[in-house]
Amino acid sequence: MKTINALTIVALFLPLTPLFAANWPGWRNDGSGHSTEKVAPLKWSATENIRWRTPLPERGNSSPIVWGNQVFVTQNVGDQRSVIAFDRTTGKVLWQQGVTYTEKEESHETNPFCSATPVTDGQRVVATFGSAGVHAFDLNGKKLWSRDLGVQKHAWGYGSSPVLHGDHCILYFGPGPRSFLTALDAKTGKTVWQFDAPEVHPTERFDGFAGKNNGVMGSWSTPLVLKTPAREEVVMTFANEMRSFDPKTGRELWKTDGLNPLLYTSPIAGEGLVVGLGGYFGASVAVKMGGKGDLSKEKVWSVKREKRHRLSSGVIVDGHLYIANTVGVAECQELATAKSIWDERLPALGANGETWGSMITVAGRLYVVNQSGDTFVLRANPKKFELLATNPLNEHCNTTPALANGDLFIRTDKALWCIRPE
Repeated sequence: MKTINALTIVALFLPLTPLFAANWPGWRNDGSGHSTEKVAPLKWSATENIRWRTPLPERGNSSPIVWGNQVFVTQNVGDQRSVIAFDRTTGKVLWQQGVTYTEKEESHETNPFCSATPVTDGQRVVATFGSAGVHAFDLNGKKLWSRDLGVQKHAWGYGSSPVLHGDHCILYFGPGPRSFLTALDAKTGKTVWQFDAPEVHPTERFDGFAGKNNGVMGSWSTPLVLKTPAREEVVMTFANEMRSFDPKTGRELWKTDGLNPLLYTSPIAGEGLVVGLGGYFGASVAVKMGGKGDLSKEKVWSVKREKRHRLSSGVIVDGHLYIANTVGVAECQELATAKSIWDERLPALGANGETWGSMITVAGRLYVVNQSGDTFVLRANPKKFELLATNPLNEHCNTTPALANGDLFIRTDKALWCIRPE
């Protein structure tokens, strides 16, 4: 490799909240998809309420993050894996840094390299590039450290995003034959602890992928750091199971079975429950927070086979779980029981209504983008499906929006967009 230039008690049961609402430091903010801001755009188009649009050199599945006056995305161009920093006021490129990786690396045609979203704590920006390593930069683009974690090998590539928590950078290196969850020292990149993921085909498969008993397996989940009244935890949904660890030591706190071997969504938590959602028509499970040991027989609920395919991670709002299914159908479930309250097709304006990006929520609204670049704004209303706006950008999109200081940032295959409230 070589360097290249270019609140209330409820808060106790939610993922840790960033100190500054004007920032959006990681994928889905702190992993929950929640924003504490009060103002967000409602209506826009490719020509209306756009603050700026900056073209990107190639397509990508990673999402933007925001800190201070900078917006960051990861970007692949040929053999280059890099982080690009933009001025959040103008969209001007401030710096681009990364590595060149010339070895052959597998991925799916729909999953370009650099698909993991970067993360920042205001001191450093950390990005993981699969086989091309993990890299940290300061906010001026100076490289702080790099770690080679070995070869990440899976026919569909990688997508799990790193998380910064205290002195640690927590990330999932996988999927593939040597998948593991690890904590690196955020200042040096040295390994603090590592848990090797036991990706084993179960005796009874309830994956559903093409009806095969030996179908594709693996997890593309991003670990979730959350706080309970008693402790902090890092939760990860692996193939077949969900586990929780002490973020400082890596000591396992609890585990549960009940998931299928193919997972795209990330764990979500709220109101006393931790939820893992299966992938391709897979299984889902919920357990109480603060558990200990094997919770496989203590599940709050489990669904052996979901009726729809899911890539998009959901959000929990006021006792309900909101999800965007891949086929372009939004769904509301009762959190305590997984009972479906309503599900409705999202009225796509573009040709492709599938949804790969994940939901976020702000001020009682839900935001999710489909593959045509239509952003749907829904009210988080468990009584009925309530569509507030459908906003087209007319560019292919597989990513999740970021909200900071009232501005909405969306990364499409062609550009990074900044949308201002009307």
